[in-house]
Amino acid sequence: MPAADRCGSCTRCIDACPTQALTPYEMDATRCISYLTIEKRGAIPEELRAGMGRQVFGCDICQDVCPWNKKAPVADDAELMPREALVNPALDWLAGMDESVFSRWFNGSPVARAKFAGLRRNVAIAMGNSGTHRHMTQLEAWSRADDPALREAAAWALERLLQTQRAPSPGQEANTNPQ
Repeated sequence: MPAADRCGSCTRCIDACPTQALTPYEMDATRCISYLTIEKRGAIPEELRAGMGRQVFGCDICQDVCPWNKKAPVADDAELMPREALVNPALDWLAGMDESVFSRWFNGSPVARAKFAGLRRNVAIAMGNSGTHRHMTQLEAWSRADDPALREAAAWALERLLQTQRAPSPGQEANTNPQ
């Protein structure tokens, strides 16, 4: 017996998905940020990187906008509560981790599924999407890394930050007058 159609004409999840992983009643998991940041090994397709924003592990945007989820009970089990230090962690802090620190923080947690290399790749993409130029030194170092996925993500992120540095601010035209 098929599940009841509770969506009706609602398209909030489709409209909110930054990588267009959703279409009516279908999902392309290979475009889903959760898949890309947790399960995907190697390079993330370039056309999906900007849509990832600052997501380093997982997503849930579609779950957050779904009106049916507002009715779901909130868990009150302490074991299921997020660790405060890991809610929107600083990219600099994540980038500064070595494998032993990564293991200490994430051993036994779902983040370990991304592995150390995957987390660093994700952090590089998030740095590129952050618009924060102080990340350029770290990205320059990673652009020479042995890991090809990290090297490629860092080079992409550097170029993205350089483009934002060159682009005029919204509402401000580029100065074309050499004076």
